[in-house]
Amino acid sequence: MRQDTLTVQPALAAGDSGQVTVAPKPHELTPKEVLSWLPADATPAQQDSAIQRHIKISEIHWSEQPDTLHMPGHPKGKSFRDASLPQYYRESFFSKDSLFHPELTGGRLGVAGDPVPYSVASDNVITGLLLGTFILAMLALAKSREFIIRQAKNFFYVQRANTTEITETSGELWVQMFLVLQTCLLFSIIFFFSQRTDGTETFVVDQYQVIGIFTGVIAAYFAVKMILYWGVGSVFFESKKIEQWSKSFLFLISAEGILLFPLVMLLSYFDLSMKSATIYALVVIILVKILTFYKTFLIFFQKKGRFLQNILYLCALEIVPLFLLGGALTLINSFLKVNF
Repeated sequence: MRQDTLTVQPALAAGDSGQVTVAPKPHELTPKEVLSWLPADATPAQQDSAIQRHIKISEIHWSEQPDTLHMPGHPKGKSFRDASLPQYYRESFFSKDSLFHPELTGGRLGVAGDPVPYSVASDNVITGLLLGTFILAMLALAKSREFIIRQAKNFFYVQRANTTEITETSGELWVQMFLVLQTCLLFSIIFFFSQRTDGTETFVVDQYQVIGIFTGVIAAYFAVKMILYWGVGSVFFESKKIEQWSKSFLFLISAEGILLFPLVMLLSYFDLSMKSATIYALVVIILVKILTFYKTFLIFFQKKGRFLQNILYLCALEIVPLFLLGGALTLINSFLKVNF
């Protein structure tokens, strides 16, 4: 078995008298000479052992000669390690440069590139939120399928006065409230996308907070509309008609969110142009307004035949609040966005 350490003996010389004498001390060995003594197949451990045995690190003797690296006719410079020197003498323009101090990290060289723009497709939080919303919506629709089908059937006609109306359960009400919140979230994401097309994508707060603020404003918009419908309806109409309209109103908001979900997915992951998205969103909004006009006419104005009053009713409680919502969102966005 080969040993990891080799012992190299100094060369011996034989004199004329037959006695063995030690040869004179050779010159200072170099690593190359020591490695030449070893066989060609010596392992790195054997090479290291041989070098450590025959080459000793000698003590370093610094030069004591006077410093001549100064301008002729000027006194020699002083060491910057001298604590008695003033600060302006010990520090220079290059005193903290990493090129003169190998012990300091130099950092990266070159010019910083352009940052990667924010994308919802690469945002794990928004992706998880949309995925969770989709799964919960599918579970809610599967659990309350009969409730939604019943609401869709009852939407296009008005129940008679002597007809017994089926009361919704608490679970069905929670499902409908979840769909309304989903609509608010989807509207806020669409508005967030529309405001990022002008090139300024920097906000004073995090983008999640921006979407949360937009969602809260839109939810407040629907809540105020519900209160206005109750307040105005209690003055001119019966409580039963107001209740019928409230259920239809929540159904329309829920259906609006379901129709907008494919648009949000196309904007987030398939790079749909904002022009096509705007057309899609406007078609959904106009369709919902037409259904709202139709339902209010059936509930409130069908028997009275007051078509013009229905138009005024919708302008006051649908069109004007919608423009106010757009102005409020634009104003809030201008406060949240960094204006260069």
